[in-house]
Amino acid sequence: MRPLAAGCLRLALLGTICALPFRTVGALVFEDTSPYHHIRVIDQNGLRTLCFDDATESRMSIQDPNQGHFEYTEYFHMAWLWNARITNVLMIGLGGASAQRSFALYHPDVKIETVEIDPVVAQVARTYFNFKESDSQKVRIEDGRVWLRRSAAKQDLIVLDAYISSRYGSAIPQHLATKEFFELVRDHLNTNGILAYNVIGTLNGWHADIVGAMYRTMKMVFPQVYIFRANTSLNLVLIATRAPARTDAATLRMRADFLVRTGVISRPGFRERLESFAYQEPASAFRSPILTDDFAPVEGLAAASGGKAEAVPRNRKQ
Repeated sequence: MRPLAAGCLRLALLGTICALPFRTVGALVFEDTSPYHHIRVIDQNGLRTLCFDDATESRMSIQDPNQGHFEYTEYFHMAWLWNARITNVLMIGLGGASAQRSFALYHPDVKIETVEIDPVVAQVARTYFNFKESDSQKVRIEDGRVWLRRSAAKQDLIVLDAYISSRYGSAIPQHLATKEFFELVRDHLNTNGILAYNVIGTLNGWHADIVGAMYRTMKMVFPQVYIFRANTSLNLVLIATRAPARTDAATLRMRADFLVRTGVISRPGFRERLESFAYQEPASAFRSPILTDDFAPVEGLAAASGGKAEAVPRNRKQ
């Protein structure tokens, strides 16, 4: 695992785009304060960045909206390794809509429904980040857990990419990180359904306790949980499946080859993303708590495992 210091050095510029006054970093094209965030959109060097408070949330190439995104969003596509017939996807968290645009481009026959709590974010995504609703791409304004509780729909894939601000920087909303919440997610997945969850942290250093707690809590509900490590940010994507048997790396490589060869997957770099597959459980899972509705000390875990990392973009919703 690469050290935190190296990751922070690579990401220092990104982290300062939203933390510094816009006049020093680029052109401010939008600013507003919603009940949830101080929202800004900043253009710089051909890239458009979405800021929530002082944190970098999303990025897009102005010339080509399907480029310029943060790498970790590409790991959401790895869900096809466990279910090659995904037809409907629920995403909780919209932000700058990188995942929504990418899924629309590379999986045009898949129906995508996004639940976003902040109406201002939804409007910003439409106006400034090329998010286009259609018959197969919808957005609902509601809390993700509330929406799940009210819905009877089953999904092939549920993507979680939601963060809030806390005294230690970005934090996973507690009600979207508990055993009870994961049981709700499981009950809304089809038999071969998959959960993909963006978690900010590392396996052995900064925020490792949060990663361990999320992993252990998910394992209480899902038989198998896998991890992919982003190379260019301190993000991990946890993949949880309902399958009782664990899939090894060799089998995943064979599946990736088949999906690319048969044209099921056309996204560039799909096979190469397997190099970021972490087969072993995080060591912190053995010491981390199981998160429940009655006990989910997300902020405390952040403080205990490194606190706030100002240079690291939180890359919450892309």
